Amino acid sequence: MNTRPLDHETAYRSMALIRRFEEQCLELSREGRVAGSIHLCLGQEAIPVGAVAGLQPQDRVLSTYRGHGWALASGSDPLAVMAEIAQRAAGVNGGRAGSPLLSDPEVGFLGENSIIGAGVPIADGVALAAKLQGTDRVVLTSIGDGAMNQGSTNEGMIFAAARRLPVIILCENNGWSEMTPTTQTVMHDDVAQRAEGMGIESHVVDGGDPFAVEAAVRSAAERCRRGEGPVFLECKTVRLSGHYNKDVQHYRPEEDVEAARAADPLTRFVEGAHLAGDEIEAIDESVSEQIAQIAAQVRDLPAPDPSTAQDHLYDVDHHVTQSAKPADPAKKMTYYRAVNTALKEALEERPEVVLYGEDVAFAGGIFGVTRGLQKTFGADRVFDTPIAESAILGSAVGAALEGMRPVVEIMWADFVFVALDQIINQAANVRYVSRSKLTAPLTIRMQQGVTPGSCAQHSQSIEAILTHIPGIKVGMPATPQDAYAMTRSAVEDPDPTVLIEHRSMYQDSAEVAIGGDIERAEGARVRREGADVAIITWGSMLQPSLAAAENLSAAGIEATVLDLRWLRPLDDAALARVVAAAGGRVIVVHEATLSSGFGAEVAARITESHFDRLAAPVTRIGTPEVRMPSAPVLQESLLPSSNDIVAAAHKLVGR
Repeated sequence: MNTRPLDHETAYRSMALIRRFEEQCLELSREGRVAGSIHLCLGQEAIPVGAVAGLQPQDRVLSTYRGHGWALASGSDPLAVMAEIAQRAAGVNGGRAGSPLLSDPEVGFLGENSIIGAGVPIADGVALAAKLQGTDRVVLTSIGDGAMNQGSTNEGMIFAAARRLPVIILCENNGWSEMTPTTQTVMHDDVAQRAEGMGIESHVVDGGDPFAVEAAVRSAAERCRRGEGPVFLECKTVRLSGHYNKDVQHYRPEEDVEAARAADPLTRFVEGAHLAGDEIEAIDESVSEQIAQIAAQVRDLPAPDPSTAQDHLYDVDHHVTQSAKPADPAKKMTYYRAVNTALKEALEERPEVVLYGEDVAFAGGIFGVTRGLQKTFGADRVFDTPIAESAILGSAVGAALEGMRPVVEIMWADFVFVALDQIINQAANVRYVSRSKLTAPLTIRMQQGVTPGSCAQHSQSIEAILTHIPGIKVGMPATPQDAYAMTRSAVEDPDPTVLIEHRSMYQDSAEVAIGGDIERAEGARVRREGADVAIITWGSMLQPSLAAAENLSAAGIEATVLDLRWLRPLDDAALARVVAAAGGRVIVVHEATLSSGFGAEVAARITESHFDRLAAPVTRIGTPEVRMPSAPVLQESLLPSSNDIVAAAHKLVGR
């Protein structure tokens, strides 16, 4: 990060550079050389210039989608940033981020975020990593005033306060929440009052004065380095242009536009007579010439190579880890104890592993899966969090960006929907958008499914939703052995991984081999072989499928049972083998509702790739189109059973 105390010439030159850069980007957009929307920081230049000057080189910065100025202030190459905004191959992210999501980790700029408020939980994770790693690094994240109404922002502030994290939350309050005046949504003059209510030290700063911003950030950073963070800074500023490049601002009163122009930080600087007129003129001329030359280069730069569009989604070179100890003889173990053992080993072997979530530490989770781990590894590495799923998941993303291996738990899979953004829009994008300059090797554990008495908000099977998202991996352990092995695989994997357990299995007991090499996070398992029909399943439907296969065998029908285990990536080779072995007679079974369930994906792949081998259309078995009732007798009438599988197999085989 390019940090140094401001002098008047540096301050004006930096602000003028950002101003002319943004104006040039708008010109390129009007020329048709930028596809889509861009969000300019015209009027807000003093804030990144002052803020970065108040930080130290080791610190980190995250920003809103109005963040071009933050990238430039952090030290990014203006040519690379403009090329990214114009979606060119030479862009800082190779054209993958464009205007609202660009990043440059090499200068400490971890990037913009086009989801309002989502950056605060991520900044928490970056700050958490700094604290756990024993550095004096401080993290600054900028948000807009509109983000103060987002749950993720408030969860992030609560999380930061609870952990006393070295994070500065800087609100660039320009008075407009996109196209709505902030006064219509916030019933007090200063949004800083909200942060104060959470016990966070807060200050209101003149965002048009780079020196005031520098002083406020430096003081906040010093407080954070003393372990007294977080700090909230509300920088009052103005917006000199529309919300985005094609916004004609028909909604904005002319008097508000005039007031913003009167508060222009560059005009204020000139009127303050900090520099002589000829000095100002020389800086303006120099900056204009520099930006014009950059724009001329950008116009001639080539677009990205289409053949690279699918690169950097996952770490394809990840190899199996050789274990430090050989596998122990198998011994009987419950499913939940197998998960606990895997987490214990990961914490022992990898100092960067940290485990947290709601009630997972002292209590060991509501199912006792993590019991005893805090006692063994301490409250720094295994800890409880506020009830704040967005903060839990977002902080895991941020910590992973800084080299940690966080393992976080969402208590019930149904609860992940309140924070799904941090998986879909954040974790899944890290490697791809940054072209592997940043990675997010985090593990998310959750449990799902129906058990007697569970209600419609505690019984859903959601794997199809998560498997739809490129950039993450999704596994569903169905045996105690896999509960152990797949947990180890997930923690070791270099990409974001979701493990979905089923609480009905926690007390299941079987032989488990501990130790040995850690598997890759991929691959199905044939649990039983037979030549008459293939039963393809995963998760809670494995045992009913095996029971059905035994019943079928007694009737002279031999079934192969394939446990997919990892749904993303899907083991297409295993699918091909079992379809061929069973003569093209295939049943797909899952607990989730039938429509748009993951079974539809499996059936479609088989049909597309092995149509000539199918003896009949693929049969799917799942729960009917219904919300799950709580009464056990009603649940039993809805869930797939071994009898359903047996009946489907008889129909396919023709007996």
